[in-house]
Amino acid sequence: MKTSYSLTLRTCLLLGICFWANLLTAGSLHNGSISGVVRDGSTRSELGGATVELLETEQVTYTNELGYFSFTKLPAGTYAVRVSYLAYETATIDHIIVTDDATQPVRIALVPMHIDLPDVVVRASAIDPFATISQLDLKVRPVNNGQELLRLVPGLFLAQHAGGGKAEQIFLRGFDIDHGTDLAIKVDGMPVNMVSHAHGQGYADMHFVIPELIQSVNIRKGPYDAVDGNFATTGAVELTTTNRLAQNFVQLESDSFDTYRLVSGLNLLPTRSDNGASAYVAAEGLFTDGYFDSPQNFNRLNTWAKYYNPYDGRQSLTATFSAFTSRWDASGQIPERAVRQGLITRFGAIDDTEGGATSRINFNLQHQQLINPSTQLKSQIYYTKYNFELYSNFTFFARDPVNGDQIRQRESRDLVGYESSLLKQGNLLGLPFDGQVGVQVRLDRTQGSELSYTRDRKTTLQNVQLGDVTELNAALFAKANLRLSPKLNLQAGLRYDQFRFQYLNQLQETYRPTSATNGLLSPKVSLFYDVQPGWQLFARYGRGFHANDARLVLSQAVGSSLPAGNGFDVGALFRTGRQLVWQVNLWQLQLDQEFVYVGDEGVVEPSGESLRRGVEGLVRWQLGKFLFADVNLTYTNARSVTEATDNRIPLAPTWTSTGGLSYAPNQGWQASVRYRFLGDRPADEGYTLTATGYTLVDMNLGYKGKNYYVGLAVENLLNTEWNEAQFATETRLANELVPVEEIHFTPGAPFSIRGKVAYNF
Repeated sequence: MKTSYSLTLRTCLLLGICFWANLLTAGSLHNGSISGVVRDGSTRSELGGATVELLETEQVTYTNELGYFSFTKLPAGTYAVRVSYLAYETATIDHIIVTDDATQPVRIALVPMHIDLPDVVVRASAIDPFATISQLDLKVRPVNNGQELLRLVPGLFLAQHAGGGKAEQIFLRGFDIDHGTDLAIKVDGMPVNMVSHAHGQGYADMHFVIPELIQSVNIRKGPYDAVDGNFATTGAVELTTTNRLAQNFVQLESDSFDTYRLVSGLNLLPTRSDNGASAYVAAEGLFTDGYFDSPQNFNRLNTWAKYYNPYDGRQSLTATFSAFTSRWDASGQIPERAVRQGLITRFGAIDDTEGGATSRINFNLQHQQLINPSTQLKSQIYYTKYNFELYSNFTFFARDPVNGDQIRQRESRDLVGYESSLLKQGNLLGLPFDGQVGVQVRLDRTQGSELSYTRDRKTTLQNVQLGDVTELNAALFAKANLRLSPKLNLQAGLRYDQFRFQYLNQLQETYRPTSATNGLLSPKVSLFYDVQPGWQLFARYGRGFHANDARLVLSQAVGSSLPAGNGFDVGALFRTGRQLVWQVNLWQLQLDQEFVYVGDEGVVEPSGESLRRGVEGLVRWQLGKFLFADVNLTYTNARSVTEATDNRIPLAPTWTSTGGLSYAPNQGWQASVRYRFLGDRPADEGYTLTATGYTLVDMNLGYKGKNYYVGLAVENLLNTEWNEAQFATETRLANELVPVEEIHFTPGAPFSIRGKVAYNF
């Protein structure tokens, strides 16, 4: 079996090499060509997905993720190209002279402008259908903090239950993703998810991101892109920071609960030509006591520095450094009976000595090289130094009636990675084609990954787990987009991941590291079809996976180290009239094994195979020149594949909806009203306990002048009593003889007002 699998893999790789060799050779056989790069005129950032039309012909192409485009096999003559992109002025370049056996370079800088929904392009392009929606939402919807960047994903909900410093709990497509087990997150190409983390597999803490620096958010739902590997079962989110600040800025915020935030950014180099270098620094400081009875004492400090040099336009270099540190206290989850009996208020605590501290330092180097008019090479190397310490108490006195059940989870990690890929545009068998082939390598070395029983954050009672984890993930991937006809586009990909797990248990008396290896092949294929102008149908299939924790793999506590998931999406993206854009899709995701690592206890809970089916509907409507409405509605049926009648998946969302109105002129009064709805859902397998749903309304109002902004953000406008996080947990209070299982919750924020003042210079 192993020999057959290896032969199949070698055959696939050989066919891939032959295919790309043929393509690279074919790309050089042309009369003349036009190649160019499209950038944001103010920030210098490359604009991927821009529509480029060769006028007076039927040829249309799209810029790749590096902003490049090309037209090849052109007879000698004079041409013109038109470039359009959402929220930018359309640009036309005339009098482009093409001669035989020569390439005419074009550099285009688009000027930002207000959004017009008629500019949204709905075609069978190589763009993920969710990319159109995410570009629109980022431009229109206000974002008050870093976590709200993830809320741009339609149907995604967040819950914070540890004082603000811990990574948020994520819900998407019928998953309680915990802190990132099934959603891959990247910032400037660097992975955010942490493998074999002390608190839980895939832990993704985004608090090192300064939201004012985000240029774009790329949403990819489902396991359909070969670039995405580990954790990308429900999808992937990639955030890209700007290469240059549009303006220097300083911003101050304060709210009702003793919260203060100061953020500032400064360009270090003057604006010169399109190919001039740029550099900036930014910093963010945050302090809050929160709305709990026990102050959170939460403080966070972020620093960010970025250098970008496009050189002569044929290559570019980007260097980024960021540092983040955070410390907090927390009130944790509380039992309903403690509030009902009057022992504490909704905002009280059973153990208010919970809390933690974390830090992260990142170095990121990215290089892009234009090899020829239709071929680019991009490379990246990154390093992260990460520390984490968390104190929690989920069961109070159930395990230890004397000292209590507080635990400490701690680790120190070094993460280094490398990625390189070749991007090619051209023709294959006479059909327009663009593709990418690449390699990814990631090495995590974690020292002192610990789970211990503690008391009052000072005394260590017992080490439950203590060891060093080394995990290597190497991957090869290839993907291609072939325009079979003006109306039909084929997108296909193939990815192979190889893992090596190693663990050294420091609690053993002898030095005896254990290790194991495993690999997985993941095919992907999608079809996009234009029924008519403005109406696109799509069908997608892909295999993804989420790796299990190295400690569980090596202890043979799980059936598979790389449980796979098979996803399907069918749907439509279409326009009705000029001002209304819709997306509707049906989806299914089957997971071979849904092992849940409970890092809080150091054990695994296998839930076996699962099946989720759902429907999503999205509407974007432009009511006026600057007035926009949006609605997202999702339904999911999530079940464990078992003969037992108790087959519900705890905390899996069933009904969700978000939406709102936004009035967003470039200057003057700006306003928005938004709602979030999360329906009731099961808290346990038998649905004997219910995680109660909620509906929240938020509002923003502000005035934007030429160089300043003054505004108010109102959270929970209706002062709804709601629970942000909920769990079915068996706990014992100090005065109880036996444990009790019921809903435990972290209360959601009450009505609050946040003021913001910003100055640009």
